[in-house]
Amino acid sequence: MKKFITTIKNIFSIEELRNRILATLGFLVIFRLGSFVVLPGVDPTMLNDADSGILGILNTLLGGSFSRASIFGLGIMPYISASIVIQLMTVAVPSFQKMQKEGESGRKKLTQITRVLTILVTLAQSVGYLRVTIPSEAISPNIDPTFFMISSMVLLTSGTMFCMWLGEKITDKGIGNGISMLIMIGIISSLPGAAWYEFVTTNGLSRALFSVVEILVLFGVVIITVALVQAVRRIPVQYAKQVVGGKVYGGQRQFIPLKVNAAGVMPIIFAQALMILPTLIGQIWQEESDLALRVANVFSNPYSWQYTVVFAILIIAFTFFYTAITVNPSSMADDLKRNGGFIPGIKPGRPTSEFIGSVLDKITLPGSIFLAIIAILPTFAYNAGVGQQFSYFYGGTSLLIMVGVILDTLQQIESYLLMRHYEGMMKSGKMRGRSQNMAVA
Repeated sequence: MKKFITTIKNIFSIEELRNRILATLGFLVIFRLGSFVVLPGVDPTMLNDADSGILGILNTLLGGSFSRASIFGLGIMPYISASIVIQLMTVAVPSFQKMQKEGESGRKKLTQITRVLTILVTLAQSVGYLRVTIPSEAISPNIDPTFFMISSMVLLTSGTMFCMWLGEKITDKGIGNGISMLIMIGIISSLPGAAWYEFVTTNGLSRALFSVVEILVLFGVVIITVALVQAVRRIPVQYAKQVVGGKVYGGQRQFIPLKVNAAGVMPIIFAQALMILPTLIGQIWQEESDLALRVANVFSNPYSWQYTVVFAILIIAFTFFYTAITVNPSSMADDLKRNGGFIPGIKPGRPTSEFIGSVLDKITLPGSIFLAIIAILPTFAYNAGVGQQFSYFYGGTSLLIMVGVILDTLQQIESYLLMRHYEGMMKSGKMRGRSQNMAVA
């Protein structure tokens, strides 16, 4: 306990780190307050129940703002959908590939295009959101329906853009990835209520024992998730010795750490964003098409086998896709060659790039499968008798995002402490996953 208090004092004694933490907390408070601002003309007591099915998962990710018809009702999800489209374009469209290779100027162009596309996606999703979640009796009779639709679309779009701005500010001025941080705070805000409801509804000794088992299983799932997030495959790298001014440099043996789950939580977020679309589209066109109605019914139930299979396949696909666009073996091989490094037994240049690529493919496959298994664990937990809301935290988006974001944030704080010559957050001062004694890549 004494060491913990000392670590907290060390954290807040670093002015830059203290300011970043306070800025992050301030932005998160603004985000949470905005999630309680209801759209004008809507009676929140008469809204449809959004605590079950795919809408329940979405409501959990958005911290309840979805079911409250908040101005943040769509949250950051349209921005994630737009980001998916742009990242696909950078792979398939030459002009987007060129922008991606232009460095900072190209990144700014892609960011601007993503923002414009986010507005278009939000406007389209807001139509489905207003038609699906807000019944006519919840709208004030004194408001013209057309005016309500247009004004609400503008407010929802403005709310999403404001959430996007908050996420960017957290990334620039705060700690951690801003977009993931906003999703995580929404999830955490739902956890106490779900846990309380789960244990309040416990009846009898057998049910109480079952609740203890729930906690133990949840603890085990968290440990497995942390292991998946932190697992790395180390590729040894040897640096040639160089004599400069009578002194010998180099000759050190380091390593390239390739994470088993290099994509982090992004495949889950991307897959979840896409899984929402069939339900929204199906419910919009359900009166015109029986097929749309069947699609909406199937994909609105996250515990159906069709939803589970498609969700798992999307996660595996997005894991490979996101790893391919974020980890560049050719660039890593060029950096090693430029710095006089080589992998023992592998020739520099293209053979090194191919070797790194093959290793990456081999570890990404089991990593993506384990990621998909963890993502669909809530389905098995629910079928085993765990409460619906509490089952969301047995895996899936909720647990993976919380573990990933918390570990990433702790690693950033750890880096600040070590740069200021303080002892790290762990007893040994070495937090696994930190870039220590790693090859420059």
